[in-house]
Amino acid sequence: MNTRRTFTKLALAGAVSGIFGLGLAGNALASVNLTGAGSTWVYPLVVKWSAAYAKETGNKVNYQGIGSGGGIAQIKAGTVAFGASDMPLKPDELSASHLIQFPTAIAGEDMVMNLPGIKPGELILSGPVVADIYLGKIKKWNDPAIAKLNPGVKLPDMDITVVHRSDGSGTTFTFADYLSKVSPEWKQKIGANTSLNWPVGVGGKGNEGVAAYVQRIKGSIGYVEYAYILENKLTYSRMINQAGKVVSPSLEGFQNAAAHVDFTKAKDFYVILTDQPGDGTWPISGCTWQILSTKAPKETNAEVTKFFLWGFDHGQSMAKDIAFGPLPPSTVDAIKAYWKKNLGL
Repeated sequence: MNTRRTFTKLALAGAVSGIFGLGLAGNALASVNLTGAGSTWVYPLVVKWSAAYAKETGNKVNYQGIGSGGGIAQIKAGTVAFGASDMPLKPDELSASHLIQFPTAIAGEDMVMNLPGIKPGELILSGPVVADIYLGKIKKWNDPAIAKLNPGVKLPDMDITVVHRSDGSGTTFTFADYLSKVSPEWKQKIGANTSLNWPVGVGGKGNEGVAAYVQRIKGSIGYVEYAYILENKLTYSRMINQAGKVVSPSLEGFQNAAAHVDFTKAKDFYVILTDQPGDGTWPISGCTWQILSTKAPKETNAEVTKFFLWGFDHGQSMAKDIAFGPLPPSTVDAIKAYWKKNLGL
């Protein structure tokens, strides 16, 4: 199965359906038709949930994976029922824009590469080495810094082609936030945001765009959400985490990262999961937040929250199938209280 192509077709279908649904919003319909847009990271999960939800309830949720930056812009403009971002908005920005946000699921991202003779999980990388690759300081795959981490691995004498996101991306924010924590030079020169001034490389749109470039370009390296790695069978690296342990990307590793934060005590659920402690913790872990407008019709927000509550209650096995970790029950309870307080639901 070519998931990248499937995701693209579904996104186009969702966009068409979403426009149709918006056009008929004033009519009395037997079923609800909602539109959402944003994170490509969470796209595989929302697509799975929306298909099952439509089958069970007859209500359609049409989600467009346009990147977190686009999702934030569209919910601020009021053109979608919900936006999705892998970068949480700070409470002050939410308040100023009449928005609220809540987490959806825990996941992670990893480095993927196109290297002849290198098997998935065979290569080991560290945060500082990845930062130097993306700063353009490490230019060859057999550079001594990479070779030191991989004794016994035959590294090719090949130029590195850096692949990054071209669109506003929460995946980029998570990646850059991690690099800012492990590389002082990255923090000073580049920082962390959904869009960056990249020193080197070529840009792909969405997680699927980065995956496609890496699959085509020999010697390339990119960063994508783990579901895209699984579905597209990409060659990925292991990483050295904060505890100094070599770890592979996994649902357990993502959830280990989440275990070190408490969503229920953070204002507007603002937490960051990168570079958390623990021997088994995956270092580039993150979360997706759904963003709603408090100025939207109450009926719209009620239907959006009904869909995500269905996902929390009934969609966890689907989430785990593609390595998205469920939220703890205490967090789901806190989300319900948050909806009641801010939306009157």
